[in-house]
Amino acid sequence: MDTRHVKRAFKYRFYPTDAQAAELSRTFGCVRKVYNLALAARTEAWTRQERVNYNQTSALLTAWKKTEELAFLNDVSSVPLQQTLRHLQSAFTNFFSKRAKYPRFKSSKKSRKSAEYTTSGFRFRDGRLTLAKMADPLDIVWSRPLPKEAKPSTVTVSQDSTGRWFVSMLCDDPTVKPLSATDAAVGVDVGLNHLLTLSTGEKIANPRHERTDRARLAKAQRTLARKAKGDGTNRRKARLKVAKIHARIADRRRDGLHKLTTRLVRENQTIVIEDLTVRNMVKNRSLARAISDAAWAEFRSLLEYKAQWYGREVIAVDRFFPSSKLCSVCGTLQGKMPLHVRTWTCACGTHDRDVNAARNLLAAGRAVSACGAGVRPQRRTPGGQSAMKQEVSRREP
Repeated sequence: MDTRHVKRAFKYRFYPTDAQAAELSRTFGCVRKVYNLALAARTEAWTRQERVNYNQTSALLTAWKKTEELAFLNDVSSVPLQQTLRHLQSAFTNFFSKRAKYPRFKSSKKSRKSAEYTTSGFRFRDGRLTLAKMADPLDIVWSRPLPKEAKPSTVTVSQDSTGRWFVSMLCDDPTVKPLSATDAAVGVDVGLNHLLTLSTGEKIANPRHERTDRARLAKAQRTLARKAKGDGTNRRKARLKVAKIHARIADRRRDGLHKLTTRLVRENQTIVIEDLTVRNMVKNRSLARAISDAAWAEFRSLLEYKAQWYGREVIAVDRFFPSSKLCSVCGTLQGKMPLHVRTWTCACGTHDRDVNAARNLLAAGRAVSACGAGVRPQRRTPGGQSAMKQEVSRREP
């Protein structure tokens, strides 16, 4: 029998007291300062052809705390400071493995405000979470319950651009178990006119959240542009209004994608998608805004981790597979097919471009699942998994 250990993050809003907000703001600033100092030290060492690892930056942190200039680092919990050094180490590991670019310095205005606490930096008892250096527990809005007898291994506190406070608790979730196996399989073609087109013929509308709020967003941005540069109250209020509109768009988009991916995973054993390089597609200035609003990359990410949780299979077919131009009935391959062509006709009849593509993806995915061949393999696979078939990771007892 397969055994699975799922680590799941549960995110909640909370409302800090003035003292807690001040303490967390100091912590965010110290975390950013330590990260930048360590990055500068490692960059300087790199110019001398020297390698600096986590242990050496940890020793540097101890030395920094003893200086008069950086003595304020002692005023906050040491746990988030050590964690930011570990995050920097991970960033360099990804860089040397060619999975990411060279780490960048954190900005006080643009970078995410967050601090991560391990078990030595917080206390969780009777449903009450208390962080280090704080006397009172956080006032958390428990919008959903934690798993029974859950014990958070890490706690991440963050504040978004609108000023909302969030706490994310990473726990083992024993409630996540594989779903009953089914024979259902579906091909999924993503698009802009319709967000998803399934091989069953069903089309799911594109909600276009950004377009819905575009007029409000443009008005708020024009108001912000007219404010004098600096930290004035009026400019801060205008910036906050823009941030709230962006947050509303992102929240609605994420909620819709969660519902869609959960439905697909629950209903199908195998889900076949196309391996699109979204980062290259958004370079098209005519389509970049619409592609970003559709969030194809986020859709795939949600689909893959939920499939791993529930024992489903996601197959990514190579992006060069001619799913749109290949007839799903007779196999006739058409010539050029511009994006404005939504239906086309071959000897066996007229085809809807998107439905035809979804059916071809499903057929190609089944061929891959059966024999591991039949379509061109990917050049590069995120996460280092199999090129054509991304399977659930299992451990046999």
